[in-house]
Amino acid sequence: MTNKAFSIFNQLRPVTVGFDNMFDHFERMVDDHNFNEMARHKYPPYNIVKTGSYTYDIQLALAGYGKKDIDVSFEDNVLTIKSVKDEKEAEENQGVLHKGIAKRWFQKSFTIAEDVEIKGAELKDGLLSVSMERIIPEHKKARTIKIK
Repeated sequence: MTNKAFSIFNQLRPVTVGFDNMFDHFERMVDDHNFNEMARHKYPPYNIVKTGSYTYDIQLALAGYGKKDIDVSFEDNVLTIKSVKDEKEAEENQGVLHKGIAKRWFQKSFTIAEDVEIKGAELKDGLLSVSMERIIPEHKKARTIKIK
C-alpha cells in the first residue's frame, strides 16, 4: 500500500473507536516490509494453530536443529525465531564430499498482540512449538450494564 489515503485502515477509522494504535501499527508493518519479499522466504515452514479458545501455538519444522541452534526472543510485541550460526560446524564439514542435508540460516518474525502472553517454547521431534495465551483483562470481559 503505497498511498495511505486509500488504505483499508483509513476506510475503517471513521467507524471505529480506540483502534488508532492498531491501525498505525499495521500501516507501519506494510510500509516497513516488502510483503512480496517475505513471501519468497518460506523457510522454515510453519503453522499457526489455535489450540483452545484463548491459546495458540506457532509451530516451525526444524528437522536437524537442536536447542543450541535456535534463538527465540520477544521484544516490542515481535516474536523472533532464528537459527544461530555455528562457526564450529563449518570446520566439521571440511571432509564432507556431498552435503545434501544442510542447516540453513533463517529468521522468522511474528507480530504478537499486546494481550497475548508467550508461555514457552518446546523443541520435540524436529518441531519447535511456541505456546501463547490471550489474557482477557476484566474490563474487556462481557458484562451487563445496569440502567439507572
